[in-house]
Amino acid sequence: MSYVGPEFDPSQPPKRRIGRPLTVAVAVLVPTCLAGWLVYQATSGSDGNEPARSLPASPSASAGQGAPSGSTAPTSSGTSKPDKEDEKGKDGKGGDGEDNDSATKQPPRRPAANGPLKGKVVVVDPGHNPGNFRHASEINRQVDIGTNRKECDTTGTSTNDGYTEAKFTLDVARRLRTLLEKQGATVKFTQDGDRPWGPCVDERARIGNKAHADAVVSIHADGSGAGNRGYHVILPAKVKSGAADTSAIVAPSEELGTRIAGAFIGATGTGPSNYIGDGTGLDVRRDLGGLNLSTVPKVFIECGNMRDAKDAALLKSGTWRQKAAQGISEGIAGFLRQRS
Repeated sequence: MSYVGPEFDPSQPPKRRIGRPLTVAVAVLVPTCLAGWLVYQATSGSDGNEPARSLPASPSASAGQGAPSGSTAPTSSGTSKPDKEDEKGKDGKGGDGEDNDSATKQPPRRPAANGPLKGKVVVVDPGHNPGNFRHASEINRQVDIGTNRKECDTTGTSTNDGYTEAKFTLDVARRLRTLLEKQGATVKFTQDGDRPWGPCVDERARIGNKAHADAVVSIHADGSGAGNRGYHVILPAKVKSGAADTSAIVAPSEELGTRIAGAFIGATGTGPSNYIGDGTGLDVRRDLGGLNLSTVPKVFIECGNMRDAKDAALLKSGTWRQKAAQGISEGIAGFLRQRS
């Protein structure tokens, strides 16, 4: 996502170290996480420029405040590089690269299946909207996020060759929906490429609240500088100001985010951010309207950095996007089972 806009301030606050020792919350994830971590270490290059990283903290550990980086918007024309359609199956599985983008092919909606998540409601929030760039006046409108006022939404970022964040988030969200529905969950979207722009960040929060969601995940990709790599999960800070009161959701959101962070390593082999979260893959923010205004457990996940060539190659891969959806799905499922 763009760090300049409704969800992020352009300032860069200093990082805060994690307050307590970090441990992995769920023992069953450890072997998988370690295996994925070894794959990541083996494939991330040998230049030695990336600092040492650690697995995500346990749910009881506190996440630190990361320093946001600047980012860029999509290409000046506002259009993304066209992708060839080559879907292989309704699960979104297929080959690598931009020729496998399920965002333009939606399977028919079916009633929720019987499964371990039957009766659970998950709201998936694909960040930004492919049409935002055509509606500058609408998305620049100020909305109240509790702590202050910010723009309604932004265009998001893109890879250097024009693959947009909005297109990426829709693709991963649709793959995630398929995986969750197979386990019986009822999945609702904040937008499904079915509206010309938005919704605004305050409306995105209201959608999850009105659905009485058991979990909400907002999907994004970062737009930081080259060399900044890896994913991070953003957790809500304790905020009570105006319309914002996150007191009741801070703890369950931390549990949700920690489980997603751990499962994401195991599924993708991608390591936690080397520039936000001190190697934990977790970051706490108080300036996100989508979190401040939520009354149900909610997190954001930045799946990678679109402005780094190595991360961009992963984000553009259909195979990797399926793994990303799998990791997020496993984290959500673990959280929901634990709270049943």
